[in-house]
Amino acid sequence: MEVLEYGDRDAAVVLLQMVDDHDLETIENEVALIEEQTGTPFRLIACKVQDWNADLSPWAAPAVFGNQPFGGGAQETLKAVLALCEDRTKTYYIGGYSLAGLFALWAVYQTDRFQGAAAASPSMWFPGLIDYMKTAAIESRSVYLSLGDKEEKTRNKVMAAVGDRIREAEALLKAQGVHCVLEWNAGNHFKDADRRTAKAFAWVMQQAESIKR
Repeated sequence: MEVLEYGDRDAAVVLLQMVDDHDLETIENEVALIEEQTGTPFRLIACKVQDWNADLSPWAAPAVFGNQPFGGGAQETLKAVLALCEDRTKTYYIGGYSLAGLFALWAVYQTDRFQGAAAASPSMWFPGLIDYMKTAAIESRSVYLSLGDKEEKTRNKVMAAVGDRIREAEALLKAQGVHCVLEWNAGNHFKDADRRTAKAFAWVMQQAESIKR
């Protein structure tokens, strides 16, 4: 896993984001948007994974597009991420886009290290995820969810369930007392990933004070 850093290295707030080459093309714009929306100093640690489907999936699952199945390597990836979060004087948030957003949501069921999860257009269609959320205990009190309003309008039957699944996840989290929001963005899955991820991180960062009250 390659690690790249942005923002203020000494900031008290640290954002963790799993990325690929496409994310890195716009990461500096994302950082600028978070700064603009929050006005809060932060450090963003971008973790570039080697195999997107293998490294970010919580358990093995068959391919739903193309021929590459999901390898279930999220536990090992999270172990490497947590090694970057050992300073207990810092406040950590985890987030990401697409399967990285799913990984961020799953991660806050595994550890209490993260104050919030910023899941932008997460892959909520992932097999077994909602059933897992119904039985597992979440360790974070703040979760941001978003989806493009055209994402569920696809011919792929598995991925077309993303809208129903994310609505179900929002209702489930709120029923469990989690501070959660679901925001709908204009467009399909491939539109404005940097802007959507920036909004996700900005929201969870801004919830910290309100949750404490």
